[in-house]
Amino acid sequence: MPAFSRLVRFLAKDGKTYYGDAIMPKGVTDIAKTRQARVIKGDIFGKYEVTDQVADVRTLLAPLASSDVRTVRCLGLNYARHAKESNIPLPTHPILFYKPSTSLTGPTSPIPIPSTAQDSPTPTLDYECELVAVIGKPTLNVSPSQALSHVLGYAVGNDVSHRDWQLKKGGGQWGLGKGYDGWAPWGPGIVTGECLGDPQSLRIGTRVNGEERQESGTGDMVFGVAETVSALSQGTTLLPGDVIFTGTPEGVGTGMKPQKWLKDGDVVEVYLEGLGTCTNKVVFEREKAKL
Repeated sequence: MPAFSRLVRFLAKDGKTYYGDAIMPKGVTDIAKTRQARVIKGDIFGKYEVTDQVADVRTLLAPLASSDVRTVRCLGLNYARHAKESNIPLPTHPILFYKPSTSLTGPTSPIPIPSTAQDSPTPTLDYECELVAVIGKPTLNVSPSQALSHVLGYAVGNDVSHRDWQLKKGGGQWGLGKGYDGWAPWGPGIVTGECLGDPQSLRIGTRVNGEERQESGTGDMVFGVAETVSALSQGTTLLPGDVIFTGTPEGVGTGMKPQKWLKDGDVVEVYLEGLGTCTNKVVFEREKAKL
């Protein structure tokens, strides 16, 4: 599939938005630090070319435009130690839920907390760092051995969650506690498997205001990326632009003693080895004054 190594979508200093292949400074692997990219022309899921045109990056955006995203699938309890801290048995099949595509946002965008999620003096707001896989071509009934060849590349994301709405107020469904606008920051780009290496041997983690909260490895996944893509494709076609959040490791705020919830103004960093970091500030929305 891809001829790019590190796909980015960005606002350039010329005021235009492009897809590009990130030009990395020597010795740097964090795409968030890229300052230039070779412009890509064409359809990234079809026919395109990485041109010789170099553009200066002003702001990195979500790696895919909203028009290029089909669905946002997510796995729950897909790290063994996270299931343990949640006091829940390991799943025997992937636990699947969906986030709306409007939850996706960029690697430096604020995380907006609407008034409905500010429903107590201490809202149960939580973070979840996740490896994100992006499907690159139609995928149906694929075997685990062939699944990774259907993956366009990988990113890192944050499955922001409101635990009360997820577990107590959602009628058994997780969507209300995870689906608000901007509650899935991801990026900072999409790295190919050839460039990143084995997706099951990467360090992954979260920092809140510089404090390490999650620090783990993707090898702790219950269902690896290949197993996940294969399982989700059985009887259901995965389409180019489908985004899969593959679960979070141990260390979430709800699992701590005492529990640690996100607050207004907190800065959350989620990172993946060999790929980079998303850095997002929690911003409580204020009611507009009535005139």
